[in-house]
Amino acid sequence: MDNLHTAASPTAAPTILMIDDSVFEQRLVADLFDDRSWKLDVAGDGEVGYQLAKAAHPDMILLDVRMPKLDGFACCRLLKADPATRDIPVIFLSGADAVAERLAGFEAGGVDFVTKPFNASELMARVGIHLALARRAAGALAVQQQAPEDDGGDEDAVLVGAASRVIDGNLAHVPGLSELARRVGTYRERLTAAFRRNKGLTVFAYVRERRLERSRQLLRETRMEIRDIADLVGFTSAANFATAFREWAGTSPSAFRRTLQ
Repeated sequence: MDNLHTAASPTAAPTILMIDDSVFEQRLVADLFDDRSWKLDVAGDGEVGYQLAKAAHPDMILLDVRMPKLDGFACCRLLKADPATRDIPVIFLSGADAVAERLAGFEAGGVDFVTKPFNASELMARVGIHLALARRAAGALAVQQQAPEDDGGDEDAVLVGAASRVIDGNLAHVPGLSELARRVGTYRERLTAAFRRNKGLTVFAYVRERRLERSRQLLRETRMEIRDIADLVGFTSAANFATAFREWAGTSPSAFRRTLQ
């Protein structure tokens, strides 16, 4: 159990951060790592785990889905929106084996999903594979360019980035403001203020902008019917879409498409 500690070791051995509120499962994983050169850091909730990831820069994160304060999906969205942590591979751990939960994990930015109670050999194999992939990717990037290390984005940028990921993945049915804030681990007033400071827009205005940008891309790159595009990006009708697009682009969707031809 010597490898269960709370600060990353400055050695070449990879460090895995486990964010899980179950002390039993923390110790179970620590026991599995005893025979490897892997070191384990632990955090008991998503908020502490996110801060520890920013400070310690682990090689991988094992992330429980259901935790108090900040659940695993919200934590992962913050990790993937922060330049300091976005390249750390995240493997979700969950007691639920539902397809919807797996898809939510991948949508949030996870690279893999392991169901609890996990098989020890499977977990070790998956961790090993993703550590190797991450190191290979980091090595290739280092060869291509030498860039100064990013210490991380400011809190507003991270929140906006995490929320934008949710918005872009759900343009047809964007969650309400309170639910959107919950999915990135904050509250509606804080998220609204972050968008105003970071984007100069309300959340509603940003959603509208993203819908129109996406519709312009679809008009340019596909032959989809305009009514289908309107439905896909979340407008209630083709007429409402046409009005909004004309105000935004200075031309109707059909006229915009004709100019491309």
